[in-house]
Amino acid sequence: MTDQPSVLFVCVHNAGRSQMAAGWLRHLAGDSVEVRSAGSAPADQINPAAVEAMREVGIDITDQSPARLTWDTAEASDVIITMGCGDACPVFPGKRYEDWELTDPAGQPLDVVRRVRDDIRTRVVELLASLQRSR
Repeated sequence: MTDQPSVLFVCVHNAGRSQMAAGWLRHLAGDSVEVRSAGSAPADQINPAAVEAMREVGIDITDQSPARLTWDTAEASDVIITMGCGDACPVFPGKRYEDWELTDPAGQPLDVVRRVRDDIRTRVVELLASLQRSR
């Protein structure tokens, strides 16, 4: 891992969980971590409930767009966090992997999305601490 580790968050649609995780990591780590997110079957737009839940905690993710997971993106990442993408998430040798079991916020009411957001924050804080210990 380099001085600036790179983390890739992957979920199916890259519209909710992975976007919220990327938003939290950007917010908490600043420019000390390169943050990426992608999906195995990206949606057309970020989940509006995810945008609203993040806005409530002062994090704006409206400038992000769902992106397709590519070999190059995964290959260039030090840590790959998967979130419910199952067999669609490829495995790359030599990468650190974590699979976060999280409720999919798609179609969920805002109170459920808030709980997912807060769960993701806890996990991102732990991830960031582990990245800082690895330096």
